[in-house]
Formats: sequence, C-alpha cells, structure tokens
Amino acid sequence: MSIDECLVPKEDRKWLQLAEGIDIQVLFSSNETGRWTVLIRGQKGASFARHKHYGAGEYYVVKGRMDYRMGSAVEGTYGYEPLGVVHEETTFTEYTELYFSNFGPVLFLDDDDNVISILDNYLLESLQNPEVPRG
Repeated sequence: MSIDECLVPKEDRKWLQLAEGIDIQVLFSSNETGRWTVLIRGQKGASFARHKHYGAGEYYVVKGRMDYRMGSAVEGTYGYEPLGVVHEETTFTEYTELYFSNFGPVLFLDDDDNVISILDNYLLESLQNPEVPRG
C-alpha cells in the first residue's frame, strides 16, 4: 500500500470538535505510517490534558499563544516535540491557531499514567468519517 499524492482545498475541510474549546481540521492522516497533520483552533482558556508523545511532533503557531512545559509559544514560533516527551498541560491563553504534525499517537494520561484516550490517525479518520467502520 502506498500513499497517493493529495491536494485538499480549503472548502473540502471541516472543523471538527476534538475537545471543549479545541477544534481541528485534518490535513493529512496515514494508516500506512501513522503520521497525521492538523490545523488546531484553540479558544482562549482551552487546554490539552496531560499527554505523552508516542511519535515525534512539530508545530508552528499561526496566531495566538500556547503555554506548555517549554514556555510560551507565540505567533511565528516553531516547536519540535521528541518521542516520549510528556506535557503536563498545554493551554491556549488566547485564541490560537496552530499547524501540528505528529509521527504517531499522542496518549492522554491520568495522574497514575493510565491511558484515558488516544489521538492518532485512526481517531482523526473516524472523526472525519464516523459512518466508516475502522479495524
């Protein structure tokens, strides 16, 4: 199985609610590699709970501000998040738009490191196409 070349016009992408105050547009998702790329729209005060990266990730802040373990990422900031890094919480302190690409799943954890949810290419595909069964 190979990944085909793609072109996804803006009008073909929908904003999908990922969590309270956080929406995404899926730009790319691969069952072959597990890589996925999204636009994230975080409302002021919204946050991602404690999570661990099971794939390296990269982001670019298009507008706004995001605060997390490394500090504040403001408009124009590029960040790299290596495999295995844990973030206690990531907060959008103002309305923020973020380009984010990850090379595997992100596991959301409770205080005892139990997995409570997984953000990966399979979840993104199911959000885009809820009527299609995933195996």
